[in-house]
Amino acid sequence: MRSPKDFFRPLAVGAPEPVREIPVRPSRMIHFFPASNPKMVGKVPDMAAKVDVLLANLEDGVPASDKEAARSGLVDVGKAWSAEGTQLWTRVNSLDSPWGLDDLTTAVTEVGEALDVIMIPKVEGPEDIHYVDRLLAQLEAKVGLTEPLLVHAILETARGVANVEEICAASPRMQGLSLGPADLAANRRMKTTRVGGGHPGYLVRQDPDAEDDDAPRATYQQDLWHYTVARMVDACVANGILPYYGPFGDIKDTTACEDQFRNAYLLGCVGAWSLHPVQIDIAKKVFSPDPDDVAHAQRVIEAMGDGTGAVMLDGKMEDDASVKQCHVILSLAQELAADDPELADLYGFAGKGA
Repeated sequence: MRSPKDFFRPLAVGAPEPVREIPVRPSRMIHFFPASNPKMVGKVPDMAAKVDVLLANLEDGVPASDKEAARSGLVDVGKAWSAEGTQLWTRVNSLDSPWGLDDLTTAVTEVGEALDVIMIPKVEGPEDIHYVDRLLAQLEAKVGLTEPLLVHAILETARGVANVEEICAASPRMQGLSLGPADLAANRRMKTTRVGGGHPGYLVRQDPDAEDDDAPRATYQQDLWHYTVARMVDACVANGILPYYGPFGDIKDTTACEDQFRNAYLLGCVGAWSLHPVQIDIAKKVFSPDPDDVAHAQRVIEAMGDGTGAVMLDGKMEDDASVKQCHVILSLAQELAADDPELADLYGFAGKGA
């Protein structure tokens, strides 16, 4: 077992010191693009201006025949990267694939200065993070990086979910976790072929009518992912890292996409993946606090003074717990508005230095 004192020492001679605290930057949407597609690589400057995080995808969705082209596309993007305010991430191939090692080596040695986060798929336990942690330190030392790259893991197996707390605590590099619902559904042997979202068969039914056994009974669709998202959020928060919802595959169903993103937002997630441009604005809307909530949070904080005791506002009791909730909303609104004049105006922060 490693001593806590060793946890913040570099794992390789010459590697940068590990971070002590994960930086919290706007990451409402992690927008994926296939780095193997030259047409999409050419659109990177336009895409980067519209998103919080742009991710060069090397893994699922890239055919085996295009893996090397995707790696080259990442290098092209990283060497030309100049988008201030937008993070550049990449998702490498899984650690048990023939491409994962070369993906990591190329990413760090060729464009490590431009990258913020490396996403690791199908993480099943802390040992996977320990391997990546040591390898990244060696590569960082080799090329002389001065800042450590951060690691983001995807929960895509039952074993990963079972070990989620240990995964979150495995390294100071851990930036966050994303839910990978499609692979997780397959691994769990869940009987759904959807990529995220609910299922009409997963429901509760209203009790029978006491006076008419044949009367129609209302049904209510349930959220297949509530348990997993909630457990992931708890594990992330307990370890000072950030939770995200993953992909929503039905691109045309923007209503259900917004609902799923909002469920994740309300449970504590800070963002979600966007697989198509239409999902960018959905994520931006959902993971930015509602202006009415921001206004209410400000009223409560102002009314509570030093944050102790209790007050009545609009017939509702507000106390110290209310103030803590309101500070979560207001702090997020201020962070987002600092880089978005439109949001600052919407929240009434414009000209107030918020």
